[in-house]
Amino acid sequence: MVLLAAAVCTKAGKAIVSRQFVEMTRTRIEGLLAAFPKLMNTGKQHTFVETDSVRYVYQPLEKLYMVLITTKNSNILEDLETLRLFSRVIPEYCRVLEESEISEHCFDLIFAFDEIVALGYRENVNLAQIRTFTEMDSHEEKVFRAVRETQEREAKAEMRRKAKELQQARRDAERSGKKVPAFGGFGNSGMTSISSGSIITDTIMEPEKPKMVAAPARPSGPSKALKLGARGKEVDNFVDKLKSEGETIMPSAGKRGSDASKILPPPANVEGVHLRVEEKISLTCGRDGGLQNMEVLGMITLRVSDDKSGRIRLMIINNDNKGLQLQTHPNVDKKLFTAESVIGLKNPEKSFPLNNDVGVLKWRLQTTDEALIPLTINCWPSESGTGCDVNIEYELQEENLELNDVVITIPVPSGVGAPVIGDLDGEYKHDSRRNLLEWCLPVIDSNNKSGSLEFSIAGQPNDFFPVNVSFVSKRSYCDIQVAKVTHVDGDNSARFSSETSFVVDKYEIL
Repeated sequence: MVLLAAAVCTKAGKAIVSRQFVEMTRTRIEGLLAAFPKLMNTGKQHTFVETDSVRYVYQPLEKLYMVLITTKNSNILEDLETLRLFSRVIPEYCRVLEESEISEHCFDLIFAFDEIVALGYRENVNLAQIRTFTEMDSHEEKVFRAVRETQEREAKAEMRRKAKELQQARRDAERSGKKVPAFGGFGNSGMTSISSGSIITDTIMEPEKPKMVAAPARPSGPSKALKLGARGKEVDNFVDKLKSEGETIMPSAGKRGSDASKILPPPANVEGVHLRVEEKISLTCGRDGGLQNMEVLGMITLRVSDDKSGRIRLMIINNDNKGLQLQTHPNVDKKLFTAESVIGLKNPEKSFPLNNDVGVLKWRLQTTDEALIPLTINCWPSESGTGCDVNIEYELQEENLELNDVVITIPVPSGVGAPVIGDLDGEYKHDSRRNLLEWCLPVIDSNNKSGSLEFSIAGQPNDFFPVNVSFVSKRSYCDIQVAKVTHVDGDNSARFSSETSFVVDKYEIL
C-alpha cells in the first residue's frame, strides 16, 4: 500500500484538510481533489474510483467526504480498512461534521493522520493508541512535577519553622526587656484552604511602634549588604519562565484571597472592617443512592484596614440546626462567645491587627444524613439496542440556597461520536477531547429547583460515572452570619462590609 494523501473535502472537491504523505505540490493535490467529484458515477454503490494514475477511496461524512488518494497497485482491502480508521478519528476531535468545525481542529486532525500513516505506509495502530500518542502523556513529566511539588512543600515547611523561631526570639526579647528585633508581625497567612485550617499566631496585638531616630548618613556607592527584593526578582523571573512554558502557577499562600475569590466578583464597596464568610463542601454519593460522606468547612475571616476600628466586637447570628462543631481563635473570649454569640478579644484593651486576614471563627459539619445534601443528582443509564439511554435529574433540597454557574459533568465513551440530546433544561457542551458532556445551568434556586437531561449514545452503564458537580453560591449553607460590629468603647456600631461564598471542593456521584 502506498498512500499518497488523505483529505477531507466538500462535495464540490474543495479541500478543507489535506495531509500529503509523499512529496506533492499544492497545485497537484488541489487538482486531484477538484477532479474527484466529477469521477463519481451517481447511482452506483462504490467506495472507490480510479483514473489512469491514482485511485480514490472515499467515505461520505454527511455533507463532506473523507478521501484517500493511493496508487493503483495498492491493496484495496487495506485501503478500505485504513479509510475506516480515518473516519473514526474525525469525530474524536470534531463535535459536528461541518466545514467550520473541521477547519477549527485542522491541526489536531493532521497530527492524528500522521499517527496512522508514515511515508505512505499504514502504521499498526488503533484508535486508543492514536489518542494516547496525540495526548503525549509523559511519565517523566509526572515524576518531575511530583519532585517539584515535594520541594515546594519542604520549602514551605522550612518557612513556617523559621517563622516560629523568629516569633519565639521576639517573645524571649520582650520577657528579658531587651530591644525587640525588627522582624515579624501578625501572621499573614489568610485562608489559603479551609480544609487545612487557619494559621493564626498566638498573640493578637499590634507590635509596639519603634521610636523615630534620625538615621546616620550612609556613604553613596555600591554596597555588598543584603539586598531585600533581589530574591523576589529571581522568583518572579522563574515564575514568568514557567508561565511561558504553559505551566499553571498557583497564587502565593500569603496573598489575600481564596478559591471563592477566583469565581465570585469582589465586593464593590469595602469598608475599614471587612468580613468574609467562606464555606467549602466535599461530598461523595453512590450511584444507587446513599450518602457516603459529606463535610462542610467554614470560616469567618476579619480584615481591619482602619486603625480607629481595631478594638471591635462581632455579633454572630447562628441559625444552624444541623449540628455544627464551632471553634474560635485562641485569643477570642470563649465565655463571651458561648454566652452571647459575640466575638471579642480576651483583653479588650488590645486591637485586632491592621491589614491582615484573621480567622476568628471556624466550623465543621460532617454527616451521612441524606436529608442534608444541598443538591441531589440522579443518573439513570439504561441499555438499549443501539447503546445507552441516559436520564439525569437534579433537585435542590436546601431551598434557601441559590446556586450559580452549576456544571454537572458526565463522562461519555470515546470514539462513538457526539451524544444525541433529547429533553434538556439549560445548556450542554460536549468535549470530545476529554470525553465529557457538561450540563450547564446558570442558576438553581427555589424557582428552578429541579430539572433533567436526556441523551443517547453508544456505551455501557458504567461508562457514565463518576458524575461531578461544581457550583458557587453567595449564601451560606450553615446559615452563620455577622449581624453587627460594635466598638468596645461605648458599644457604638461600626461600619463594616461582608461577603459570603459557598463553593465546591469535591462533589461526585460514584
